[in-house]
Amino acid sequence: MKRRAVITGLGVVTSLGRNVNGFWERLVRGDSGVGPITLFDVSGFRVQFGGQVPWEPEKENITNPKELRRLDRFAQFALASAIDAVADSGIEFQKEDPYRCGVAIGSGIGGLFEFESQHERLLTKGIDKVSPFFIPKLLLNTASGHVSTMFGVKGMNIATATACASAANSIGSALRAIQYGDADVMLTGGSEAALTPMGLAGFQNMRALSFRTEAPQQASRPFDVDRDGFVLAEGAGVVVIEELEHARSRGARIYGELKGYGASGDAGHITQPDEEGSGASHAMTMALRDAGIDTTAVDYINAHGTSTPLGDKAETGAVKRVFGDHAKRLMISSTKSQLGHTLGASGGIELVICALTLDRGVIAPTINLENPDPDCDLDYTPKIAREVRTNVVMSNNFGFGGHNASLVLARLQ
Repeated sequence: MKRRAVITGLGVVTSLGRNVNGFWERLVRGDSGVGPITLFDVSGFRVQFGGQVPWEPEKENITNPKELRRLDRFAQFALASAIDAVADSGIEFQKEDPYRCGVAIGSGIGGLFEFESQHERLLTKGIDKVSPFFIPKLLLNTASGHVSTMFGVKGMNIATATACASAANSIGSALRAIQYGDADVMLTGGSEAALTPMGLAGFQNMRALSFRTEAPQQASRPFDVDRDGFVLAEGAGVVVIEELEHARSRGARIYGELKGYGASGDAGHITQPDEEGSGASHAMTMALRDAGIDTTAVDYINAHGTSTPLGDKAETGAVKRVFGDHAKRLMISSTKSQLGHTLGASGGIELVICALTLDRGVIAPTINLENPDPDCDLDYTPKIAREVRTNVVMSNNFGFGGHNASLVLARLQ
């Protein structure tokens, strides 16, 4: 019999801030975290905006200055989110069996900032000037490694790289570890900091991004007929999940029960989604089956909803295929309309949002949905947040390479 897993702590770093309560207030207000990129000179780029995190690492107090220099920006985000999630949960790891606690934090790309800076040093200053910390800062598993070290956690320690499904797949692995008795507590989620010259140039030149430079806060417009691509963003989301009785025994606050996980592959184009949404629909079906929940019990879906012409249409079709007549009764929103697309961090940030949706009885809106696409004809909670009690919610994340992942979260019964 599978054990039950619950969410007891939340932490985020986003373009709308890192304090969970402040982040949530801005999200339900419909604020946009998208704006001009100031991390580097964007004067030669067609796209000059993104979901940039307001971040001064030396003021964040996440570690000592010496160790901070050994962390790429994406790992700093992960560590900050984990620290906040642990504080929120109230768990004291020094009182836990370290081998019963683990970490699963994914990233689509990892240390792109470090890669670019050290490549420049190699070209301009020579081989001997490349930092000896280059490789440990570059590797995408170093986020989970540093979090493990910070808290003395010695159980399962993994990092999943499945593009924009990275965090969701990591969370799914963490859930399985608890369900099948390999861990009692897991720190899990995702982190990404690909808002760099090469990251921006690469996505711009493959025409994946919105070119709405004249109105950046209106650029991410999922399910709108005028959508023209996603907005590149950075950030992290980490949650504490633990076995239900373990959480109860220490009197932990419980946001909800993480009940189901499903994953699949499109086995098609490396960057374009399956037009019929068959892989996405299979991931949703598997997550519901794992959760033991009927389609009619689901109240809300936090959609992948990236604002790309093909992706939003495919996801709409997938939802209809899975939920049938109930699809028209579902409430759906894409919070990427406010945050931009944080790639491998998306699933972590959006699971935090789903947990808060259950806990606080509010569904965040899809902003910028002015002219609904006739092919995207479901209830996407346009423009204004909705106060409504939800009992079962789903989070979808789909990535380049055909990776699909869905998670189901429910009010604890």
